[in-house]
Amino acid sequence: MMKSLLIAAALLGVFSTAALGDDRYATRPPVVLSPDLAAPWIMQLGGGKVRPVVYQRPVVYQQRGLFAPRVAPRAVAQPVSAINPGVPVIRHPIEPQYLPQVVDYQTKENPGTIVIDTNNRFLYLVMEGGKARRYGVGVGKPGFEWAGAHKITRKSEWPDWTPPSEMISREAAKGHYLPARMDGGPENPLGARAMYLGSTLYRIHGTNAPWTIGSAVSSGCIRLRNEDVTDLYERVKVGTRVIVM
Repeated sequence: MMKSLLIAAALLGVFSTAALGDDRYATRPPVVLSPDLAAPWIMQLGGGKVRPVVYQRPVVYQQRGLFAPRVAPRAVAQPVSAINPGVPVIRHPIEPQYLPQVVDYQTKENPGTIVIDTNNRFLYLVMEGGKARRYGVGVGKPGFEWAGAHKITRKSEWPDWTPPSEMISREAAKGHYLPARMDGGPENPLGARAMYLGSTLYRIHGTNAPWTIGSAVSSGCIRLRNEDVTDLYERVKVGTRVIVM
């Protein structure tokens, strides 16, 4: 008799736990995506037609201590991007030498020329009087380095991205599946602005991965932080000479 009662009680506990589990997830919480927009899988959500929503969690401050009065947490609003209002700014550290600055720069190139030093990861916009405005850049990874002289043939704000078929095949071999096309926007690898070089596939553009500035990570394009490429974009025009060395 006692054994039968124990078995019945155990079964009741199992069914109760299952019922509680069903109740717990009857209304499922919303999915919150990581703010790391460089995650490879984020590009697979609709091939650019469906843009994932990224929720920025507010920073919450609350008084602590044994005798502290009970108060409701206070949410602090996140800063938003100046170049795309409504998009939260996600801060990433960058080495000070890669921040924009005016430096001494002796060259035979005319003011207004862009010179890109890929070895040292700097882009120089030549100025009058032996000066240049210098920006930190990301450059081509090993095997994708190049050098030459071109002119800016086109400029685009929040450009869309159509990966070359060679890149799609190359990344697929690594398990990274790129979309055939991606609309312009904060999660687009080309970032906020793009300046196209000659008739090549190379560009000077922004990035959705600002922590890569100062590194050799691209397929040959020159990338800047979005705020920096926006600044450069406003200072140059179509026809500007660009020297990559």
